[in-house]
Amino acid sequence: MTSSAAGGGFRRKVERAAELRALRSSGGTAEEDAELSAAEAELRDKRRKVGNAARADYLIRDAMAQGKFDNLKYSGKPIPGLGEGYDPDWWVKGLIEREHLSGLGPAAILLRTEDAELDARLDAQFTEKQVRDMVEDFNARVINARRQLQGGPPVVTKTRDADAEVQRWRERRAVAAAAEPEPATEPKSPWWRRLRNRSS
Repeated sequence: MTSSAAGGGFRRKVERAAELRALRSSGGTAEEDAELSAAEAELRDKRRKVGNAARADYLIRDAMAQGKFDNLKYSGKPIPGLGEGYDPDWWVKGLIEREHLSGLGPAAILLRTEDAELDARLDAQFTEKQVRDMVEDFNARVINARRQLQGGPPVVTKTRDADAEVQRWRERRAVAAAAEPEPATEPKSPWWRRLRNRSS
């Protein structure tokens, strides 16, 4: 007997037991009560004989027949992270990725990403003092992260020399200023022409 045929017989027995229970609640005869008791005993025996694999197979087939597996999120697509090794922080990384959170993570990684973006942030500053303050703040956080013994990846980000960064900032500003075309200014017309144009 195949598992699908056994599953179908099992389902018929369950339906029959439900019918008999409904009859009992409606006030059946002693004969119907005896039939119900026999059906329930047979159902208990069947449940004991049915193994976990057959029960799981039945439940899966029943769910498929009801359409519970239709339109799943990864239907026809590979499941992400299936072939990777076990990562104890998988749920935190998933949360950060799903919610697009930034500013969270080990100090070593955050400082590396900040170091990569520091030149662009320095270029947005207007004065040398702002550049110097930003570099000093970055250096202080790098030194503080090196002193912490919280585990995680080591801090390999180097501190930056404030004077050298100010010099590089000046050079980048000079190159950017030379690359910008000067706006073409139209010569002003004489005052009497402007006055005449307004009156007409």
